[in-house]
Amino acid sequence: MEILNSNSATLSNFEVLRHLQKIKDSKKKQRGQLATITYETLRYLEETPCKNQTPEVIAKCLKALEPYNLHKTEKLMMINTPPTSLLELQVIVEETDERLTEEEMQQIFSILQEHFPGVFKNKEETGQEDDSS
Repeated sequence: MEILNSNSATLSNFEVLRHLQKIKDSKKKQRGQLATITYETLRYLEETPCKNQTPEVIAKCLKALEPYNLHKTEKLMMINTPPTSLLELQVIVEETDERLTEEEMQQIFSILQEHFPGVFKNKEETGQEDDSS
């Protein structure tokens, strides 16, 4: 295997979705395994919260999360799959008890609710209770 580009970055689900949509919409149609992988991945991502995200909302959310000293991977997980409860948030953030107060956790959760309201609406519509209190 040959490395074509040594630069690497972690992509959010939104960025992957947007890139795959460009591939799908390009005039040069893909064949074989790439077409299958593109189709299946698009089908999956279109059922996740990233379908309603925009670059502006993601940027505003990341800016609002800056004061909390979260790791890059923690922020990425919050963007890809916004937690719908404080318990889910605690699972995402490593060493929560040592790094954040209860109030800061609630503030982070509020930021995520503000920037990704569609996730919380879907949870209410399915009849699940919000255990964030």
